[in-house]
Amino acid sequence: MKFLENSNWIWLPSWSDADKKIPRTVLFRKNIKLTETPQKAELEISADTRYKLYINNALVEVGPSKGDKSIWFKDRIDITRYLRKGTNILAVIVLRYPENAMDGNHGMFRTATPGLYVKGKITTVDAQEISLDADVSWKCKINKNVSFVREEERFAPLIIHENAFGNEEIFGWKTSEYDDSKWEFAKPYINVEIHQAVSPGNLRERTIPYMYRKNRRFTEIMAVSKSVHSQEKWQEFIEGKTALEIPSDTEEIVEISADEEMTGYISLVLSAGKNADITMTYAEAYVQKEHVGPDHVALKKDRLDQINGHLEGYQDNYHVAGMGTQDDPEIYEPFWFRTFRFVQLRIKTGTEPLTLQHFDYQETGYPLEVSSSVKTSDESLSDIWEISERTLRRCMHETYEDCPYYEQLQYVMDSRTQILYTYSVSADDRLARKCIDDLARAQRYDGLLNCSYPNCNPNIIPGFSIYYIVMIYDHMMYFGDHKLVEKYMPTVERILQFFEEHLSEKGYVGKTGGLIMEEAFWSFIDWAQEWNPTSGMPPAGLKGPITMESLLYIYGLQHAAKLAEYLGRKDEASQFTERAVKVQNAVRTYCINTDGMVQDGPGVEEYSQHCQVFACLTDTIDTDQARINILRTIQEKDHFAQCTVAMRFYLFRALEKTDLYAYTDQYWEAWRTMIKNHCTTCVESEAYARSECHAWGSLALYELPGTILGVRPAAPGYEKIEIRPVSGYLKEAEGSVKTPKGIIYVKWTKEGDKLDITYQTPDFVKDQIICKTETK
Repeated sequence: MKFLENSNWIWLPSWSDADKKIPRTVLFRKNIKLTETPQKAELEISADTRYKLYINNALVEVGPSKGDKSIWFKDRIDITRYLRKGTNILAVIVLRYPENAMDGNHGMFRTATPGLYVKGKITTVDAQEISLDADVSWKCKINKNVSFVREEERFAPLIIHENAFGNEEIFGWKTSEYDDSKWEFAKPYINVEIHQAVSPGNLRERTIPYMYRKNRRFTEIMAVSKSVHSQEKWQEFIEGKTALEIPSDTEEIVEISADEEMTGYISLVLSAGKNADITMTYAEAYVQKEHVGPDHVALKKDRLDQINGHLEGYQDNYHVAGMGTQDDPEIYEPFWFRTFRFVQLRIKTGTEPLTLQHFDYQETGYPLEVSSSVKTSDESLSDIWEISERTLRRCMHETYEDCPYYEQLQYVMDSRTQILYTYSVSADDRLARKCIDDLARAQRYDGLLNCSYPNCNPNIIPGFSIYYIVMIYDHMMYFGDHKLVEKYMPTVERILQFFEEHLSEKGYVGKTGGLIMEEAFWSFIDWAQEWNPTSGMPPAGLKGPITMESLLYIYGLQHAAKLAEYLGRKDEASQFTERAVKVQNAVRTYCINTDGMVQDGPGVEEYSQHCQVFACLTDTIDTDQARINILRTIQEKDHFAQCTVAMRFYLFRALEKTDLYAYTDQYWEAWRTMIKNHCTTCVESEAYARSECHAWGSLALYELPGTILGVRPAAPGYEKIEIRPVSGYLKEAEGSVKTPKGIIYVKWTKEGDKLDITYQTPDFVKDQIICKTETK
């Protein structure tokens, strides 16, 4: 009977109740003897929770792409080039997280069925087939010498860092010389145990490219605190010119730089040194002794200030077994990639000297191909572009990420702008499409989305769901995929229905949330300095509803109306527009002071730049009044909570709309300060720089091509192309912009109020160009 057949999923027979409760790594091996090099070899592979596939000791791939309880992904890999005549070893490390969502990585789903899935075959030159399927021919062993540690007791979304011990029992286990006679034979699951309607049985093909891996070396020794070796000798070591022997009974502390914020797989290659302990501390910057912000994080100034600053961060600890030799070294490689700019290496040797042969890493990330480039009369924007591009790259892996160091979670608000920045520099929507689909599966019974997803845990910020609607709108404008909009329109409608059901009797959005961890939902808006005591929520939220959620609802309705129009649903578009007008009227009646300023809460005499910006973008106040209001928030900064890095995209749209774009010069100052402080990526917030790498700050990647050169879609699918430069304070600009219709080159210079513009486009789109030369 088919339901009793092998499912191609296997696991460890001796898996215990104790093993189920903690993160574990399980090792799998299959020995294959070939009389000649094969003609073709392909396999499908997946795992719950993650796998790393090696063939003949070479890392082939890491996966699967992140899924959830509804969708699980598999990889299809051509492995022909890794195989050879003679004995071949397929080796797989599976990292299994516990089912309890809080005891493992928040962004990696797991099911009730831990396992490794393999299906494949080798085809020989004479057309014979050799099975690679996961069955009893695979052998397995749990590696109890690696344990995973929480980053923090209160909030630990990663749980990827390790306490590891070198293990003679598995030394060389990926090679053909290794004796696996004491390993267990794997236990296959039969089909009835792996239901194909739910994860992990419902395997889908991977939808995004594989992450790239690039061999890299560290660049510089920043400091040597304790060492028998000179800084120059350490420098030679990290450059790969020499090995380094650490004497017995010695402590060494050295600080090493990668030169820039990095995500990579760490590799430490050793020989001898039995019982030596090595601690690697990964840091984004040198930090001060003072602490700031709601989470009391270390203050950051000059990121290279090793004199007044120090390194602190998450750690891996490795206890050396001492079985390595120069020709057959002991290698420690943590399972998951690490985020770092600096690594402090602390070594304590025992009674035996330790030789460091290599310490390097493989850079990894989404294979983003940046094709847009822009130069302007403001040379500082080139440096801002550089750190912005690096930030976006570091926040793109199998999903968009809020930050690679602390959480690696895909947040709706962050992802909306990250996706737009990706379109603007590469016209690549593959990761965006996955994000859109991920977030659709994050929808709750009440219509709201989990604000970060994939995420095993609930995390609800009501306003974030609105950014999903705008995300769909952006895709419509850039790519014009009618089926995509139609597929996700029900998600849009349910989001809007939540806010409709939460309207107050007066017609504005009532109270939906409050402070983080104190109420069911968190009404976060921005990390404005004045809002740090309320964790990013306008303090008006302590007294009742916040106006920003009404403005966001209007914003969502207006974009949903355009989506409905695109689908030919005129009645639905009209209904969305009518609903938006009603909420606008309520805001005008109850949330605006007599001087025209929009309040942070109905009748609450508290004001922010944010409400003026979104009242402008939604036409809740007319453009003339918006100009007055926004100008006032600029000229009286001390009286109005300012849009931080997270919200500058929306501020810049309002400045553009109100003919105030020249004021962007002073807001770019935040990025100039980052560069002055030697940041290599964009910080989370100027007032609260917990994370050094937050891609909502990669604003230049949109602003320079989309606004300053002015290349944007004027109709869905880029069927009409607008070239409308906004000069602001600049005198000239030129560059190339990658669009779904090809590369568009624009150059302009400004004399007085006159803009002289030239452009070049592919021939087939010349009739689609709408060029406007007026400047603002």
